[in-house]
Amino acid sequence: MSVTIAQLRALVTVIDRASFTDAANELGVGQSAISHAVTGLEKAVGGRVLRRDGGIALTALGQGVIEHARAALASVSALESAVRRDETLTGTVRLGAVATVCQGLVPDLLALWSARLPGISVSIYEGDDEEMPEWLEAGLVDAAVLVEPSPAPRGGLLVATDEFAALVPADHPLARQDSIPLDELDDDGLIVSTGGCETHVKTMHDELGLPYVFSHRVREMSTMFRMVQQGMGVAVIPSLGRGMLPDDLVLRPLAVRRPRQLVLAGPSTRPWHPLVAALVDATGADFASTVKIEL
Repeated sequence: MSVTIAQLRALVTVIDRASFTDAANELGVGQSAISHAVTGLEKAVGGRVLRRDGGIALTALGQGVIEHARAALASVSALESAVRRDETLTGTVRLGAVATVCQGLVPDLLALWSARLPGISVSIYEGDDEEMPEWLEAGLVDAAVLVEPSPAPRGGLLVATDEFAALVPADHPLARQDSIPLDELDDDGLIVSTGGCETHVKTMHDELGLPYVFSHRVREMSTMFRMVQQGMGVAVIPSLGRGMLPDDLVLRPLAVRRPRQLVLAGPSTRPWHPLVAALVDATGADFASTVKIEL
């Protein structure tokens, strides 16, 4: 079996762009070249990797092939970067992060990296807590800010520690309290987010011996904010989300504080992109102490 990098790159780009035409445009070749590359790959692996009827989708064989294709392309990219590496580091790093980190921490990281490593550009990919490790291992991103990773990734760097806090309307009676017991939030009806916070909120209930009952479950934080504004309930979110809040919503500390550690890391099952290691080194172990997170 003889598979080329060009064939793997064609397959991955077609799937990512959901179009042969768009894939050709991105790679700067004709559409026929993309079709030829995919056909050659199918001959090499002994079966079809794409379904082309009514859209583009992976076959069962293709689903297995593309995982290895992404890993191979990531390794090639890392090798190319290592070969090119000299006193001036240049290139692009794809960074995954959850919404609150994108809003409350990533701007500080980007400013630091821009000053210390001006030749490296960083593209941000926003997802939820559970997607970050999956994206890393699949090669969809080169690095990620992981939320409470367990086990701690080898070579990872703690970049911030925030905490979970109560989200209530500014005119709510609970907003006048210095801290809020979790069970008092439950009395108002809890709105939870499936984007990652729910797992932590449930754990908090379990640790306090409280029944976990929610009134509404949503995915987007913007939906949660709107529902809290409308008096449909209250919520618990990370304190890094403070800057995302409308003026009529406030955060208050929980009576039992629960911190959240955020770790910058590359993948655990394959070599890191050299530029990711450079970003971690440039960030430094003292960065976390400079991050000011207020409720």
